[in-house]
Amino acid sequence: MADGGWVRMPDGTVVVAMSLPRPGGPGRVRVLVHAQNRARALTRLRNLGLRSVYLRGNGAPPSPDEVTAVLHHPEGVVWRANPECAVERWRPMGALPRRELRSA
Repeated sequence: MADGGWVRMPDGTVVVAMSLPRPGGPGRVRVLVHAQNRARALTRLRNLGLRSVYLRGNGAPPSPDEVTAVLHHPEGVVWRANPECAVERWRPMGALPRRELRSA
């Protein structure tokens, strides 16, 4: 199951953050999505190929830096291979290899 959480923005939208197992190797991938509500955020991820993504609870909500990263991205969906590394850049979902998307 994915470890994650969400935060509601002042305009009513939400930012959902999820840490998913990295399919290509050890570790996890942190994915951030900006959407109108939690259901739409999960639908966006499922439409990108992450089929078994569910959010239960709010155990790991996005940090303020993560919220800033996803709000400044034009697509509103970003990921980072090493969630603990503060110097690694956030990448657009198109940069996530397709083999990783299918097996997550």
